[in-house]
Amino acid sequence: MTEHHDGRTGFGIRLRQLREEAELSGKELAERLGWPASKVSRLENGRQTASADDVRAWATALSAPTELRDELVTDLRSLRVEYATWRRQYRSGLAPRQKAGVVLEHSTTLLRAVETAIVPGLLQTPDYARHVFQGLAELHSSPDDVEEAVRSRMRRQEALYHSERQFRFLVTEAALRTRVCPPAVLRAQLDRLLVLSGMDNVQLSVIPSTAQLLKAISHGFWIFDDTLVLIETLNVELAIQDKEDIALYARLFKTYSEAALHGQQAFDFIATLALELGDSVSS
Repeated sequence: MTEHHDGRTGFGIRLRQLREEAELSGKELAERLGWPASKVSRLENGRQTASADDVRAWATALSAPTELRDELVTDLRSLRVEYATWRRQYRSGLAPRQKAGVVLEHSTTLLRAVETAIVPGLLQTPDYARHVFQGLAELHSSPDDVEEAVRSRMRRQEALYHSERQFRFLVTEAALRTRVCPPAVLRAQLDRLLVLSGMDNVQLSVIPSTAQLLKAISHGFWIFDDTLVLIETLNVELAIQDKEDIALYARLFKTYSEAALHGQQAFDFIATLALELGDSVSS
């Protein structure tokens, strides 16, 4: 799903230089840290990505200045972000990315998502998804496999029907109003959301445009358990695996959730939008 983009080799060289400046062998450092010597070797040779705790322990064991330790941790975070350009992902069509999503979502116990532009893919109707994919295919000049992509997206939605999995969706009012499809298709999509909101393992909440937010929502994001955050931009998909950054997004999700409409209030809000669309469709 993503191209691994990191500088583990260069980062490992920095760790080794820090050890050598302290005049310690790899074995001696491993003993100080209580690690196997092989772990020190893997980190220094870029065969393993360090965690933030690893870096802090390394710097502390070598009596490195606090400023240097913090700098290393900051640089490490950039190594724990992978990215994949949509150009590369869509080179062979839209469907392969949808098929990759099946594996990810079917292996996730708790999924938390914030969507600002469109209805989340896991909740889309086939007609709505078709219009979304048609727009993507045109934008990225990808091969025409829209129907296969729609079928794959519908297969991804099977994850919703596994009661042991929990789904928490925060959707902005703008995402529910955006006309990426004809009004009749959007009306059917909103009706579908009302049905799905009744599922015990699906929580669909709405952030109205009038909500008071601690921080403006600059982009959507999806949190898979506590191990991965996916962010989509115009040209790339970012995969964040640093645990501190994941925790940051979890806190942000909680903040937005506190400002959202839940339960019956969210249901009524969506139903009102659907009625408005119904009037525009019939007129």
